[in-house]
Amino acid sequence: MMFVTEFHGSDAARLTAAADAVFAALVDIDRLPEWNARIHHVIENPASPVAEGTEWVVQMRASGGRWPSRSRALVVDPVARRFEYETHTDDGNPSSALWSWQVTPAGGGCELTVTWAVYPRTWGRRLLGARIRRPALINEVRTSLAGLDTHLQPSKAQGMLRLRAPAIQPANAAASCLNEAVSTAPLSTAPADN
Repeated sequence: MMFVTEFHGSDAARLTAAADAVFAALVDIDRLPEWNARIHHVIENPASPVAEGTEWVVQMRASGGRWPSRSRALVVDPVARRFEYETHTDDGNPSSALWSWQVTPAGGGCELTVTWAVYPRTWGRRLLGARIRRPALINEVRTSLAGLDTHLQPSKAQGMLRLRAPAIQPANAAASCLNEAVSTAPLSTAPADN
């Protein structure tokens, strides 16, 4: 059996919220669990607004497991609306993932593009973990994008439950299909921890 030494993926969606509101939500660590279903809660929140070098820890729950995930901001650019960070389990495992979020105004809302590169470093993660996490990530990302869009929509009446599906569509259906195919094919062979 071949080892997976890295894998990459990308997805994009058109959101109804304004670009600045989407970017603000991405860097609001305290509120990540409100729209990202895989983040159960924040363990360590930064004491100040997220800036390059800021670290935080969240409790992840995905693929039948749970783990603390430590992230460090690499790029926080509110003008370009770009947010990039590196993440890894908080147990000393050398495996890591790089995440990039780009928000672009589009019509009355925005387009949000998410890319990831995952680097499993231990034997178990190269042999089994990556094979489990790689196909799951595309669905988890799409669920998070829909959750973010729903989270940022103003409620029709204060206190009412939202019962409709989120207004989210792939930014480019052909690109989404291609991205899904790319995200499930290893780029080099020999879980993502997040």
